[in-house]
Order: sequence, then C-alpha cells, then structure tokens
Amino acid sequence: MKKIFNLFLLFTSFNLVSLSAGEILATVNGENISKSDVNEFVVKSIPGATFNSLNDMQKESVVNQMIDRRLFLEDAKSTNIENNIEYKQALKKLQENLILDYWMKVKVEEIVVSEDEVKKYYLNNVEKFSKPASVKVRHILLKTKEEAMVLISELELSSRLKKKFIALAHSESTGPSAVNGGELDWFVYEQMVPEFSEAAFSLKVGTITKKPVKTQFGYHVIYLEDKKEEGSISYETVRDEIVKSLRLSRFKVKLDNLSKKLKKTANIIVK
Repeated sequence: MKKIFNLFLLFTSFNLVSLSAGEILATVNGENISKSDVNEFVVKSIPGATFNSLNDMQKESVVNQMIDRRLFLEDAKSTNIENNIEYKQALKKLQENLILDYWMKVKVEEIVVSEDEVKKYYLNNVEKFSKPASVKVRHILLKTKEEAMVLISELELSSRLKKKFIALAHSESTGPSAVNGGELDWFVYEQMVPEFSEAAFSLKVGTITKKPVKTQFGYHVIYLEDKKEEGSISYETVRDEIVKSLRLSRFKVKLDNLSKKLKKTANIIVK
C-alpha cells in the first residue's frame, strides 16, 4: 500500500487532503475527489458501510482506489473510446434506462396519499409492524465444561459482576467477541442456535447462566445486558415506508392502465 502510494506521488499530480480540512479529499490533475464521491463509492461497494465507518487504513485504501479510477478514466478518454460504436449503443441504453427511472420516480412522487389512509393501513396491518423480543448479551466461549464451571464460580463471588465478566471475556474467551469483552449485537431468538437463545432469553438482566451452555461451538457462559419485550413498531417509525408502499401500489395500477392506453394508438408488430 505504501509503495503504491509513493508511486502515485512520483508519477501523478494529486494532493491528498486531511479529512478535517474539508470536503475535498484529493485532487488528480486538477480534478477534485470529494468526500461525497468517495462515500458514494463505499456505500455501493461495501454493504452497510460508509466512508466515516472505515478505519484510517481503509479510508486511505478507498481514496487511492478513487485516484486509480480517475486516472484510468483519463486514460480511457484519451483513446477516443466515446466514438466507439459499441460504446454509443451502450450509452444510449443507459440513457433510456435513466429516463425511465426518473420518469417513474416523478410519477410515483406525484401520487397523493392522505394521512388518514396511512393510519388506516397501519391499523389494518398491525401484524406486519410487530417486533419480536430481543436481547443483548455478553458471552465467554470455552473449550470444556470444567473451564466454564470454574469461571461461573469465580463470577458468582464477584461484587462487580459485569466488570469481572468483561475482564474474563477478554482474557479467557476463545470466541471472536473476546476483543469486545464478549459483547454481541442485539438478536432475536431465531438468530442464534436454540441452546444459546434458550439460555439467554431465560436470564434476568444483570445475571449470568448458572450452568455452562453447550453448543456446537463449545461451552458458553452468558451475561444478559438488556432485553426488549415483544411489541409493535410505532406509527411514526413506519409512516414513510407505508406512504412509499401505497404510492407504489397505486402506481402499478396507473402503469397498467397507461400501457393499455398507449398500445391502442401504437404501431406494434410482434415477430
């Protein structure tokens, strides 16, 4: 990575700018690469990620990839690729698709959905907006039942259970979550193996499993950090999604009617 970075310094004209300096992260032969450009690239390339969510090394790598892309683009333009017949045909198809995409977007957004309609849909489809119970836990994964029993005994004697649990997870757990003190993301019952979920959901907040929990991965000691009971997603949370759904539903009907109307006057020959 460092070698490539130095080569760019020698053979291209660009300046990498500190993230704190503003929106421009680099310039290549006078052309700016903005933070929004890079973020768009990251969002499309890495599901669930944004530029700000990357570490420093990943950010440097992504910016260098964008620099590569800009340089390759310049080289491609210098070959007069824009006059290539296949390129022109592909460009025409892209333009047609883009026209259709924006036309549909405008038509969908023109559809008016009243607040009463949205509320009625919400109330008539309550089951769609229910959320299952979920828990947030820490766990320590060990190879043997005996090791797990020793840790449980040690934890039961501690007056600062959570702090002790985190320390033991760091030092004793063989699982990948050890670096985070055994912390796992929120999960619902079906997301984990049955033995693990049954033990986790049976705990009270701030307590640990009294017996080792055996799974295909080994023996777990589990600490329950928090728990969310089963409930409904609020109207405010899902309102915008309901509006989109109702608009799309009506748009499909309009599109079908428009298709029938246009076919009546069009000269169509199917071969």
